[in-house]
Amino acid sequence: MTLRLGPGEVARFGRGSATVPVELRLVDAAISRLAGEIRVTDDHWQLSNFSTTHSYLVENPEGAGEYLRVPPRRAGAPIPFEFARIVLPTRRDTTVAFHVFAPDHVYLDADGLDGPDGTGGRSSPWESRTVMAYSLDETASYFLVLVALCEPRLRDESPVAVPTTPQIVERLRGHAACARLTARAVSSHIDYLAEEKIRVGVPDEDDPARVNRRNGKREAIVGVALRFGLVREEHLALLPPRGGAGGRLRRTAG
Repeated sequence: MTLRLGPGEVARFGRGSATVPVELRLVDAAISRLAGEIRVTDDHWQLSNFSTTHSYLVENPEGAGEYLRVPPRRAGAPIPFEFARIVLPTRRDTTVAFHVFAPDHVYLDADGLDGPDGTGGRSSPWESRTVMAYSLDETASYFLVLVALCEPRLRDESPVAVPTTPQIVERLRGHAACARLTARAVSSHIDYLAEEKIRVGVPDEDDPARVNRRNGKREAIVGVALRFGLVREEHLALLPPRGGAGGRLRRTAG
């Protein structure tokens, strides 16, 4: 299940009930019927913890073990991570978790960073803000997935189709940050690239041609990334070395 929220919109999560509706239902007896709330702003999001007893963890899957703890009854905690995993405790030996992809970050216009000495022609560095058309973090796992998608075209292997999800998992297996990368995670990264980062056309849920169009999502991502130079030959150095049959992309069904 995927929820898309715009600035100012809110999604509540928890066990829910007929009298306590929630947008994201988490089925576990240890989770409150109304456990918390996510609120989106222009360039970040906030997490409110409605529990009176339990803290929630917000993990950064792209970082080196970074996380922050949101204590009980904390309202509107700003979350700095571009990609986050929200973890709620349970009475089982596993936790309940879901992922949040943040809005694009906002950056100052470089021309507006000059001081009031006249060199930049502006009196304040806060007068101009520019949102990047394609805001990509080259240290993030989703960028590795993007490079792996583009690799055959960058290496001029034109007869080779855009890699499938299993091929990407295999291609990135030798990377230290991707040792535990799963097919589901790769699919999530591709969806994030398509819907938030590169913004190629994404089929509606009710579109009868959705399945066929989904198959072209990876090709559309690669097309935009290469046309606009978002992925270039020097980015291939981010991938593990290719060697032997296990490291080569092979044409497979699907």
